[in-house]
Amino acid sequence: MSRIIAGAAGGTPLANVPGSLTRPTTDRVKEALFSRLDAFGIIAGAKVLDLYAGSGALGVESGSRGAGAVDLVEFDAKASSVCQRNADLVNGLLGRKVVTVHRSRVESFLERADQSAMWDLVFLDPPYPLDEPALSAVLAKLVDHLTPSALVVVERSSRSPEPGWSAGMERFAEKKYGETRLWFAEPSVPDAIPPDLVIDGQEQGPP
Repeated sequence: MSRIIAGAAGGTPLANVPGSLTRPTTDRVKEALFSRLDAFGIIAGAKVLDLYAGSGALGVESGSRGAGAVDLVEFDAKASSVCQRNADLVNGLLGRKVVTVHRSRVESFLERADQSAMWDLVFLDPPYPLDEPALSAVLAKLVDHLTPSALVVVERSSRSPEPGWSAGMERFAEKKYGETRLWFAEPSVPDAIPPDLVIDGQEQGPP
């Protein structure tokens, strides 16, 4: 049975999605992932987006560890119902509403998102049948909703190729855990001064 590992709701068992439609992140991978996120210091107060949320385990773990707001996005009826149960559980233990569930396709959710909707930490754990072009299209829709210091974590089969990152996003790390591989990406920062305006280390003004 999956559980919340740490934080205000640490040790609390989570409801799981019945059947084989979802591929839950194992507690071993989740523990390693959040250990790394804690080292980055990114969770406290963060706005978190959990796409293809499944049971919502990654999102509610973030809420337990101090995230400011968490959005779980899941289209499947059974899975979104489990998301809601886990969200209600964590919100109750926290004494306030931190986790919100959205029953929606990921693509539709991002297309509908207001231009001002920005997230600091994004999890994507798409089902294996989702092909690479479809995942790349989602990443392209996501890039305009990332804060400048945002972190994106993509969970895939260790046999899957590296995701096709959108322009404006770049991978900075990856880690394999058995059959699971995590890819870490961040917004790319363009050079402040175009190379053709720099001569002998000095910035050149406009012609």
